[in-house]
Amino acid sequence: MKPGLQCTLIRDGTLYAPKEEGVKDLLIIGDRIARIADEIELPEDFNIRVFDASGLLVVPGFIDLHVHLIGGGGEAGPTSRVPEITLSRITEAGITTAVGVLGTDNVSRHLETLLVKAKALCVEGITTYIYTGSYHLPSSTITGSVKRDIALINEIIGVKIAISDHRGSQLTFTELARLASEARAGGMLSGKVGVVHVHVGDGNRGLEPLLDVVEHTEIPINQFLPTHIARTSSLLQQGIEWVRKGGCIDITAPEDGRTAISIFEELYASKIDLGKVTFSSDGNGSKPKYNDQRGLVGMSTGSVSTLIKTFRSLVEAKQTSLVDVLRFVTSNPADRLGISQRKGRIREGAEADLVILDKNLCIDKVFANGRLMVDAGKAVVKGTFE
Repeated sequence: MKPGLQCTLIRDGTLYAPKEEGVKDLLIIGDRIARIADEIELPEDFNIRVFDASGLLVVPGFIDLHVHLIGGGGEAGPTSRVPEITLSRITEAGITTAVGVLGTDNVSRHLETLLVKAKALCVEGITTYIYTGSYHLPSSTITGSVKRDIALINEIIGVKIAISDHRGSQLTFTELARLASEARAGGMLSGKVGVVHVHVGDGNRGLEPLLDVVEHTEIPINQFLPTHIARTSSLLQQGIEWVRKGGCIDITAPEDGRTAISIFEELYASKIDLGKVTFSSDGNGSKPKYNDQRGLVGMSTGSVSTLIKTFRSLVEAKQTSLVDVLRFVTSNPADRLGISQRKGRIREGAEADLVILDKNLCIDKVFANGRLMVDAGKAVVKGTFE
């Protein structure tokens, strides 16, 4: 073992990896999970921190596919711009990997700023990625093209665009197909997924623009990840059919537990492959409310804490197992991002991103890359300007 590496032993926690593994000891060396066993004995002179997790659950760190790291909003003018998010708000929500996005505002918000914010959060302790692009065409980029952004910038894992929304660019078939091909080529050149992360509004077309591209080009359906799929009942039904065709969907975790339960009941009753479903928070973004004439009538701010709240609501409802619900925010998003060898699962050699939950499914501790970030539910590592 290299000198100076932090070593941590978590004893007697009930491990969900996300598959249930029973009561285990877990050894972290540096930023990696070094060993998992029924019992781990170390020499007495071994310099190590020990945490007793008896009666607690040890689960993978949450992966949030959609966070406005530098703030969203702007639809109601300059005063409606949401500020940047802080490190502690992310970690106290159990999130150890976050993907940053731009939204409606690509005038006063810039990809360069988003990239630097992602880099800062990475230095402060968590893992971050971003999508190039925003709601609009031409796509906001750093290098001048979507393909080059994905191919050349490590943190950029795909591109974002909006469809079926009055705030978007009203893409044509050709524009959407070309954007997807750029993302696919950039991903192939860099060994990334090159995902097209698609904001879907409440317009009548729903997922039709994506279906047109999939049916009339060679772009595979899994190149797209449509999000906000549960914003209307009809859109959720389209999302279910999308999964039946082989696609994946992302659902914005609702603030209300009853809404979360209703969404899950519909998904479960449809008998689709739940491995194709993820939940994200849309955290730190604006949540505008519009009337029938598309006039703005109200606005609130999304919270990253909706992931843990939705997780808790679904488990407490006892509609399904903890394992199935846990996959929505751990292994499933890791698979979507192409990082499943490192993230989203607790196994030897993986990065040590862990959340320890008490019997009420409240967050007790969070480890990100082996570092204790949250203890007794409160951040012990703060961002530079917190």
